[in-house]
Amino acid sequence: MQDRRLIDIFLELTAIDALSQNEKPVADYIKKFLANLGITAVEDTTTELTGSNTGNLICKVGTGGDFALLSHMDTARPTKNLIAIVSEDRITSSGDTILGGDDRAGISVILYAVEKAVRENAALKDFTIGFTVCEETTMLGSRTIMLPEQIRGGIIFDSQYRPGKFIYAACGAMYFKVKIIGKASHAGIFPEKGINSIAVASAIIANISQGRIDEETTVNIGTIQGGEATNVVSPVTVFEGEVRSFDKDKVEKVMGDIRTTIIKLSEHMKAQYIIDDRWDFEPFVLPEVSPTYKRIYSAIAETGLEVQPVRSLGGSDANSLNARGIESVNIGIGAQNPHGDDEFILIEDLYKAAEIASKLIRK
Repeated sequence: MQDRRLIDIFLELTAIDALSQNEKPVADYIKKFLANLGITAVEDTTTELTGSNTGNLICKVGTGGDFALLSHMDTARPTKNLIAIVSEDRITSSGDTILGGDDRAGISVILYAVEKAVRENAALKDFTIGFTVCEETTMLGSRTIMLPEQIRGGIIFDSQYRPGKFIYAACGAMYFKVKIIGKASHAGIFPEKGINSIAVASAIIANISQGRIDEETTVNIGTIQGGEATNVVSPVTVFEGEVRSFDKDKVEKVMGDIRTTIIKLSEHMKAQYIIDDRWDFEPFVLPEVSPTYKRIYSAIAETGLEVQPVRSLGGSDANSLNARGIESVNIGIGAQNPHGDDEFILIEDLYKAAEIASKLIRK
């Protein structure tokens, strides 16, 4: 029979309502939890960059080692008024809110693994723990977290996959925003004097290939806004989209084609344009020879689970860390249906994820 301690930690954390940029209550919980174990968690000085009411938390065990375990402190939606229901095999909400397993489960398994090791006087490796802010919105926490300089690898506890799977490759996403500037005119009296920005934007969008471009690349235009009134030739239209791929060069090539289409049609239809594009997160692929790949593969295997390396079309803090030269993977913790009111986690998965964490930190 498993002890209930991990479940209790998880329930305490999910009861805390803390969205992106408001993670302080979770940070305070973590600092107090670790202090009770004689371990100090320090806030970094990144709040001006992230806009959060707390810094990222960093905790060195021993010398801090060359690898870190990480999870994020924010949730995508509120957990205020959450009623968590613990049944025989799983934990769910009452269906009125999210559960918050993404990523309170990740925090819980790391804290539990550390606490259990300390209480058992187990010999520990040198390692670092990091808890980030703003993962659900901008990933600014992982982009700025002030990890010790010697950190070369990261294990992120944040994937909805069940334990056993780990993401060794993830796509990147480039965001783009386009503003088409036409010319307003009375739509009934002087339509020929206007330049209809909606018409220009429509022509551009019609000439951009969308959906699945190839087996690893997608394009989507997700929002569009324009116009002032039915009797006014629309002066301004704005649309936003993204390009995703596992291949960084492909993203930049597709974005270049989109940019060419915008310029060509805007000039042809005598409109002006402003194009803003930036990486939301860059892609990564870890080779099997990577120390981080080997580390997580070995830890999962030691638990008796089938090791399943997978690719993902979603982003996480692992993308940000890899872009900074810290080879990182995102591992399955079993927080299923994240961001939905039907979110749940199997109790078996919660404990298996904690077992993986234990294998990573114990000698």
